[in-house]
Amino acid sequence: MKRSNFLKLSGAAIAGTTVLPHAWANKNENQIQIAELEKHIIDKCELVDIDFSWPRFVGRNGRIDYHGQHKKCTVLKIYTRQGAMGWGLSDKKAEELFPLLQNKKVSDLVKPEKGIADGLDRRVDFALHDLMGVILNQPVFKLIGNRGPKEVSIYSGMIYLDELNPGNETKGLDTILENCEWDYNYGYRKLKVKIGRSGRWYPHDEGLKKDIEVLNLIHSSFKNRKVELLVDSNDMYSLEDTIGLLSGIGDISLFWVEEPFREEINAGQKLRTWMNKNGFEKTYYADGEANPDFDVCLQLGKEQIMNVFLPDTYGYGFSEWIKLMTTLKQINMLSSPHAWGDRLKTNYTTHLSAGLGNVCTVEGVTCNSDDIDYGDYPIVGGKIKVSDSPGFGMKLLKK
Repeated sequence: MKRSNFLKLSGAAIAGTTVLPHAWANKNENQIQIAELEKHIIDKCELVDIDFSWPRFVGRNGRIDYHGQHKKCTVLKIYTRQGAMGWGLSDKKAEELFPLLQNKKVSDLVKPEKGIADGLDRRVDFALHDLMGVILNQPVFKLIGNRGPKEVSIYSGMIYLDELNPGNETKGLDTILENCEWDYNYGYRKLKVKIGRSGRWYPHDEGLKKDIEVLNLIHSSFKNRKVELLVDSNDMYSLEDTIGLLSGIGDISLFWVEEPFREEINAGQKLRTWMNKNGFEKTYYADGEANPDFDVCLQLGKEQIMNVFLPDTYGYGFSEWIKLMTTLKQINMLSSPHAWGDRLKTNYTTHLSAGLGNVCTVEGVTCNSDDIDYGDYPIVGGKIKVSDSPGFGMKLLKK
């Protein structure tokens, strides 16, 4: 289903209602903000390559080979004639959109609570939102709604099949425990454990057995420290594998089961039914990260089978997420926009949470960079706090 069709919501005319004073105040504030954005004209756009790294070598998941450690990304900087600059995650193809931005009023390109204008896309989304926040001296979350908590649960998305990493032959599963310990000390209290070894890297039965062993090992090592586990098989399990894993971990409580297999209504219904009958009724089923079928995912959401929707923060688009959240709330479906890759997406997602609510947890991607000051987003006791600084509150150090 096309996103444009799926996101159209039926409206009803409301006649004879009384307009409350705060509604007038909000409308007046919005008009003031638009007037300020009208003063700023786009003068220049440029792309900058950024170097960053993860704190350790990241290995395989069930589907993809080694991820490595040292990475690059591209960011877009947008300047106005009046001296403002905003920047955000993008890609090199954004250059083809520069003519759509040049000499335009910022108010014609992005608006509070509505996002970017029609005809633009995710490649300019973050930079325009950051620019809007800088001009209005407001954090993005306040401009898109300010309806969620300023602190939200966060999990580490970095526990991979690390016993398979080069040099870990003698350490075995101990290296996974070391990585869990590092993440706990960093502030995480939720750990997402990659599973799916039976897909590519182990013989089937041996891989499933190893997944169960890893979860039991982590649980026994952290059970007295209030750590919650999540699992993600990256679509490398079958329904039978998923049930086999859950049966094998006994009474270990899981926050969610992510991407057990490609989204499919019949298999999803069977999984949810089994989970509800076998002690996992409180465990979320989360899916929709990679090229999701929106029709299937939303139907599973309406039936309360799939509980958490996961399209990528950048890949799907910040403004698209603003629209999508309304639909998810209507069907009582939670969200956790996928943020794997870099910390920029983690921080962006906290603004979706604080601005719109309905985010059950944020994917934490720990990064180091000499090119970026990631700003004030402290992670303490398993929660991340959104930055109150203008825009997204991060600084680009590379010129």
